[in-house]
Amino acid sequence: MAGAIASRMSFSSLKRKQPKTFTVRIVTMDAEMEFNCEMKWKGKDLFDLVCRTLGLRETWFFGLQYTIKDTVAWLKMDKKVLDHDVSKEEPVTFHFLAKFYPENAEEELVQEITQHLFFLQVKKQILDEKIYCPPEASVLLASYAVQAKYGDYDPSVHKRGFLAQEELLPKRVINLYQMTPEMWEERITAWYAEHRGRARDEAEMEYLKIAQDLEMYGVNYFAIRNKKGTELLLGVDALGLHIYDPENRLTPKISFPWNEIRNISYSDKEFTIKPLDKKIDVFKFNSSKLRVNKLILQLCIGNHDLFMRRRKADSLEVQQMKAQAREEKARKQMERQRLAREKQMREEAERTRDELERRLLQMKEEATMANEALMRSEETADLLAEKAQITEEEAKLLAQKAAEAEQEMQRIKATAIRTEEEKRLMEQKVLEAEVLALKMAEESERRAKEADQLKQDLQEAREAERRAKQKLLEITTKPTYPPMNPIPAPLPPDIPSFNLIGDSLSFDFKDTDMKRLSMEIEKEKVEYMEKSKHLQEQLNELKTEIEALKLKERETALDILHNENSDRGGTSSKHNTIKKVPSLLSFADQDSR
Repeated sequence: MAGAIASRMSFSSLKRKQPKTFTVRIVTMDAEMEFNCEMKWKGKDLFDLVCRTLGLRETWFFGLQYTIKDTVAWLKMDKKVLDHDVSKEEPVTFHFLAKFYPENAEEELVQEITQHLFFLQVKKQILDEKIYCPPEASVLLASYAVQAKYGDYDPSVHKRGFLAQEELLPKRVINLYQMTPEMWEERITAWYAEHRGRARDEAEMEYLKIAQDLEMYGVNYFAIRNKKGTELLLGVDALGLHIYDPENRLTPKISFPWNEIRNISYSDKEFTIKPLDKKIDVFKFNSSKLRVNKLILQLCIGNHDLFMRRRKADSLEVQQMKAQAREEKARKQMERQRLAREKQMREEAERTRDELERRLLQMKEEATMANEALMRSEETADLLAEKAQITEEEAKLLAQKAAEAEQEMQRIKATAIRTEEEKRLMEQKVLEAEVLALKMAEESERRAKEADQLKQDLQEAREAERRAKQKLLEITTKPTYPPMNPIPAPLPPDIPSFNLIGDSLSFDFKDTDMKRLSMEIEKEKVEYMEKSKHLQEQLNELKTEIEALKLKERETALDILHNENSDRGGTSSKHNTIKKVPSLLSFADQDSR
């Protein structure tokens, strides 16, 4: 009895110790995950679990997003998960997304997983037209997206129509031109073929380097009103705060760089931006909802912190990550070079094998032809021998007849012809017999010569037969392929006919190799500017090519604004655009007036 009570008490205490949990679904750009979270967990506990699961260390760019009444919100790290205004129906869904964007993706994004998540998010924003992208740049970005997914272009694999099911261009761009899907695919593939040799991470980084110069890249827009009641748009990004006309999200009317802002605060629905220069008046504006104000403040604080962090020396953690990334990049590049060399040697071995097979087939054909010629020679020799025998028999027969004619002539001469007439007749017959005998002798001589000629032809035919047999013997006894130097790379198992296997390759990662690789990387950086110039020429060429197919009536307001900026000598570079915007001082003077 006491034992039963003790066991029930132990079970009850164990039950009380088990924490209560709830299910959370995390949606990333390319996957979904579910976790069991404890009721007491804060936002940081859940966020750290997701980052550990993904293997992500550059956590400062990302956050967990959810929606409240059509308004976007981010999970707070120091607040319990269930204390947020989220749905209590399980599983509770959050989206793991980039909350803050880098100024320079190539310099700031270290991990490959970080680059990949940014690539997927920016690509979706461009296709969903949340980021405006010119048509020619859309084609170039699509070619890098194809390189990242399919690898190097192979005409035997990537045949016409292989991009038919891919979403690669914004619908706005497709509708703007009288071009079929095949025509778009042809232009994308032409650029795709030029990216040969780029790995997935390199193609994705090239995509981000182009996308980060788009005017709307990384900007969060909010509807606001200034103190005069004018409707405006506030843009928050990695460079600062920007004020836009609601009809023009490409070029800001005024910009507030983070290094010129001393403080940002809000009270109720009113926001206040205090410049670093205390002589300049503060700038105030109102937003529509308190929840939106909190979101604006979060984005301002986070972007400003990252802005200041970029201008300081890297932390020990970041230095370690960058060193590991450089080592990994060097290792991957050397591995790619090794694989490229092995691939080249395999291709050379396959070409050699094909050449040997071709030569073997050619030699077999020559042997067959020689054998046929030999057979024809033997048949010709047999025919000539038979004909010579027949001719020889005819010559013997003619000689016999000539002898008989001679005997007849002698017999006639010996016969006494008494009468003159008989004598004359006999003389005439003798004369005829002599003529006939002479003709028979000539014919016999001619037949004898012909028999000699046929014997000579037979001898030549037999000599030709002997030479043909000798050639066939040479062909059948010589090796089917020439000796080769051993190939220093193992052939794939599908080449069993030739012993081309050499010693395996070995690679030693020495300091000299690393120094040489570093010099190559520096050289690539120097060549980047030249490639950029070539890229711009390609973009202009494509733009000119498809301009004739544009439907002017389908141009959107952003298309028109982008074309006007281009006509005025503007640039699609976001940094250059913001540099041309009036300064904070000029805007303050304008607002005061």
